[in-house]
Parts: sequence; C-alpha cells; structure tokens
Amino acid sequence: MARLFGTDGVRGLANRDVTAEMALDLAVAAAHVLGEAGEFAQGRRPRAIVGRDPRASGEFLSAAVVAGLASAGVDVEDVSVMPTPAVATLVADTGADLGVVLSASHNPMPDNGIKFFGRGGHKLSDDVEDEIEKRMGEPWARPTGGDVGRVRRMPDAGARYVSHLLGELPGGLDGLRIVVDCAHGAASAVSPRAFREAGADVVVIGADPDGLNINDGYGSTHLDRLRDAVVSHGAAAGIAHDGDADRCLAIDHLGRDVDGDQIMAILALAFRERGELVDDTLVTTVMSNLGLRLAMQREGINLVQTAVGDRYVLEALRDGGYTLGGEQSGHVLMLNHSTTGDGVLTGLHLMARIAQTRKSLAELASVMERLPQVLINVSGVDRTRTDDEVLLAAVTAAEEKLGNDGRVLLRPSGTEPLVRVMVEAAHADDARAVAADLAAVVRDRLSLR
Repeated sequence: MARLFGTDGVRGLANRDVTAEMALDLAVAAAHVLGEAGEFAQGRRPRAIVGRDPRASGEFLSAAVVAGLASAGVDVEDVSVMPTPAVATLVADTGADLGVVLSASHNPMPDNGIKFFGRGGHKLSDDVEDEIEKRMGEPWARPTGGDVGRVRRMPDAGARYVSHLLGELPGGLDGLRIVVDCAHGAASAVSPRAFREAGADVVVIGADPDGLNINDGYGSTHLDRLRDAVVSHGAAAGIAHDGDADRCLAIDHLGRDVDGDQIMAILALAFRERGELVDDTLVTTVMSNLGLRLAMQREGINLVQTAVGDRYVLEALRDGGYTLGGEQSGHVLMLNHSTTGDGVLTGLHLMARIAQTRKSLAELASVMERLPQVLINVSGVDRTRTDDEVLLAAVTAAEEKLGNDGRVLLRPSGTEPLVRVMVEAAHADDARAVAADLAAVVRDRLSLR
C-alpha cells in the first residue's frame, strides 16, 4: 500500500483524497504519537497552532483538524490564513508543541494538503509520520469535561510573524521599488506588509484571495504578470510566492526570470561575506543547473547535492551543520534564520542584497550562467528498470559527448509510470538533441506495452 505522507505532508484532491474525516483522524493520531513520544512539554496541557492557505476547502479541513486536536486534549490557537513558514515560526516563538498547516502549496485550487511541525517548528521525520499514519482510526480513551482542549484565535499572528522576519533581515530596503506577487495565497496580507515595514516602495499583485483563485495565473508558477508589472512600474525587482509562501522566485528590472539556483548563488556570496556560510558550503538537489555548480567552484564555495525534495536538503543541512540550501523551484532554506523554507524571508534577503551592494538583481544574478536545460517526461514505461544495460550505455555515451560542459540525469518518478530525462549542455540545440535521443532509448527499452 502506498505511503500516505509524501515528501511534503499529505496531499490530494480535497474532499475526495483529503477529507474532513482524514484530517480529524490525522490530528488525533498526531496528538497521541507526539504525546507518547515525550514531545509535549510537561506540566501543562499541550498546545498546537493551526493555519491554512485561502483555499475554500481549507475552511472545513482546518475545522476538522482543530476538532481532532481539541478532542484529544490539545489546546489550539487558530491563526487562520497564514503562510506555512509563519506557522513554523509561531510554533518556535511561542513554545507550542505542534503546528498543522492546511495547504497544497503551488498545486491548483481543488487540491489541498496537511503538514505537521513538531516542537521548535521542525518538520516531522519519516518515522514519526509513518507512526501517525499507522495509528489513524485506532480506539482511544477520550478526555471529557475540563480535560478537552480549548480553542482560541491568535489575532496578532501576522504581526508576530512580520516582526520575526524583520528581525532576521541584514539591512533595510529603503529606496527600492519592489513588486510582490502573492499568488492570491497565504502571504497576501503579511508579505506586502513585511516589505513595506522594511522600507520598500511596494507594488502588490495577486493579493485578493477569494478561496477559489489561489495560484490561478499568479505566483511562482505563472510569472508573466509579475514580469509585466516590474517593467511597467520601473521596479528594481519582483518577488513571486507560491500558494503557501514557502517558495520565492524573482524577476529582475529587465523582466528576466531569476530562479532558485540564481537566488541561492546570490545568497551564498552574501552569507559568506557576513560569515554565515558554514564551511563555505551550499546544499542543492541534483536538479540544480550545472551552471550553479560551475559558479560556486569559481567562487570557492563547496556544493553538496541531494535527491530531489526539500526534506532531503534539510536532512543534509542538519547532518553537516550547514546554513544554506534549497531547490531550483525557489524553495530556499536558511537554517540560521528559519526552521523551514520561507519565501517571504528569502525575498527580503534577496532585496537586502540589492540595497546593500547597490547592484541590480540582473548584475547579482550574473554570478552564474544558466546552462540550457531540457527535461523530457517519458510516460508509459517501467520506472523500476532504469538500470537496463543498454540504457546505461546510452547515458554514458551521452555524457562523454557532452564532456565537462554538460550532464545527464535520468530520474524515475516516485509516483507515476514515467522516467524524467534531463540534459544540460552549453548549447540548447545539443541539449535538445541528446535528450530526444535518450528519451527514445527509454521508450524502446522500458516500454510497458
């Protein structure tokens, strides 16, 4: 049977895959597992913070989570619509025992998800998630009377989060005109406020959530409107969040994309300059552009690569004691400033680098040159057989052809019958040709038909 938890919580179509019953059962199981593991503070009733993005389904799913936690004897502070990293921050800053977020991040509106944070605002381990899944729906002794949990609002949650962000900022943003695209998502109120209080002149788009329009034509997966706004307003840069604001992508003043790899390159140099880059090391996934590796080599910065997924980046950061890492998608982790990926914080640090250096974002991003990257998803194949000898020989031949100026990555999907063929090369035509040839070999050797 497939594991319920994915790489970032439980996610699926709301009210079919992710139901109110599931949300309640998960909340109860989480309370039991964490309580029995000694994760709750002693001498008081356990406390949880629950937040969500603006999806319509989040209204009933968060109500189910709150009901489950309170019925298990956990006091709940409901912060309503709030970014995922804000919930993690509030868990840490208030000493709460547990955080729950209802969000499907950058997914379309009909989806939703449930993710948990433990004490200190840290994501739960795979083992703890598996135990929670195993305990769902089990018989249990229900508290009664005064032992049930109490539920209250936290009206100053947004102000607390913004105060935390400003306290982690290395400098002000005075004089910078910035466009902020909130994806009609969870950051629609707090992100513009944070940039304004940091001193920026802020133009806001995509900040009118109605429960149905999250990620619809705005945000980090739809950059065209942000690009147009940056150019038309003569802004220094634009920042795009996803639905729950744990990601950040950018647009420079010329209207060009600045992806997560370029953002990490910029921040790595800033961190090193401030003495914050532990062991001069940046952690990325295997999907980061080869241009990032070449740029970091040139700058004397070490690169540690992990499998795809922010949890693997986080694991490598913790294991090595490093401070900075992330993904090409704009999910950046700065562990000396936050316990999880925070798109608002990333954007603030990026803009602070512009203010500090008095260089444009385009100039800062030029520290790395993105090599042309081609990705082909080959469907209808057996993703478990990528060790096929003929296929491996074709990959070796392609790598030899590309030499030091390119690379090949063959990655089976974790959930679908497809294999991803990614090729980078100094020239786009070469990348396309090599990717097409390899995709043909994958179809021929691994076809399910």
